[in-house]
Amino acid sequence: MTAGRTASPSHDHSTGQDQPGWIGEALAEHERLETDTAGRRQLPLADREQQVLDRIDRARRRKPRVREERITMSHGSGGKATHTLIEAIFLDAFRNPLLEPLEDAAQLQVGGSRIALTTDSYVVSPLFFPGGDIGDLAVNGTVNDLSVAGATPLYLSAGFILEEGFPVADLNRVTESMRAAAAAAGVHVVTGDTKVVQKGKADGCYINTAGIGLIERDVNLGVAYAQAGDAIIVSGPIGDHGITIMLARGELDIEADICSDTAPLNGLVTGLLDAVPGVRAMRDATRGGVATILNEIAKAAGVGVLVSEDDIPVRAEVRGASELLGIDPMYVACEGRLVAVVPDEDAGAAIAALHAHRLGEQAAVIGHVRAEQPGIVQLKTAFGGTRIVDLLVGDPLPRIC
Repeated sequence: MTAGRTASPSHDHSTGQDQPGWIGEALAEHERLETDTAGRRQLPLADREQQVLDRIDRARRRKPRVREERITMSHGSGGKATHTLIEAIFLDAFRNPLLEPLEDAAQLQVGGSRIALTTDSYVVSPLFFPGGDIGDLAVNGTVNDLSVAGATPLYLSAGFILEEGFPVADLNRVTESMRAAAAAAGVHVVTGDTKVVQKGKADGCYINTAGIGLIERDVNLGVAYAQAGDAIIVSGPIGDHGITIMLARGELDIEADICSDTAPLNGLVTGLLDAVPGVRAMRDATRGGVATILNEIAKAAGVGVLVSEDDIPVRAEVRGASELLGIDPMYVACEGRLVAVVPDEDAGAAIAALHAHRLGEQAAVIGHVRAEQPGIVQLKTAFGGTRIVDLLVGDPLPRIC
């Protein structure tokens, strides 16, 4: 079973007992209520499906609460456990209007200027992988969080947590990679910090970054601004980074010609915003992949999302490796791809602008926002059916960024 199929298919005949978590509870309740004492089905198929969707939506709207007594790896995956942790612990503790949108970067007013501020930490394993390493990953990831907020990235910080015994040659290699990535993105690393911990306490090297960018355009971007009818665009093939990391660990006897897609998106975003000033939202598809972003759109804007499996670009090598690993590329992290929401009438101009940049040559419209079934993401499968694309609890590929 692939990771994508942990979500409840809307057209299969599985029971609530076959499904995990609250989806299974909703299906079980649905089955109890739709069957009379003689075991006869009482409702037409369409009505039964709508009842299931309604119950799933109600379950999602419950106040988030961390049920575990201790932090687990799933809390850092970018999936459902991460969202619960953020909303129930961090957002509850630090709640304020600047934090509440939970976008990739906060938008601040400083004097007469609008700036974007973001922070991130990088704990990828292995540190060096085909197509990149932890150094350029840290720079590109921070640049991209600023870029999808509509900002021009300017300055970064870099904090290093180094493990006792970490080779100096490897540290030189990481910092040189960061220098080159910063130069390519047109940003400067202007401050930082270094800590050393005992051997066995840091897996070699962790990097924390923060970034500041200037928002010069008159734009207000956020997934909450998505509207029914809007087109959803992905800027290129998905899943490259996560699959590359998984194979680079050498734990599986799988060979594939795949490299990480880590890259700075600021040039791509500039071209898109020049062509379509009315872009509603952008997100870079990192932890949790495209599926997680689609769910964030549906939840924040109170809309439904319908995407087509046939329209989602996935490299043949990534699709093949994903099938062997039993995971769905829609949940696999990218580090050089964005998801954009634009008015449907601007979709053609948006695609043309993305195609004009080397990082967007395979950009595609993958679906649309709709008013029906708010809060629910559905995928039109290659076989002609539909299934729900839910948030995963954890991550099929740990430690990918």
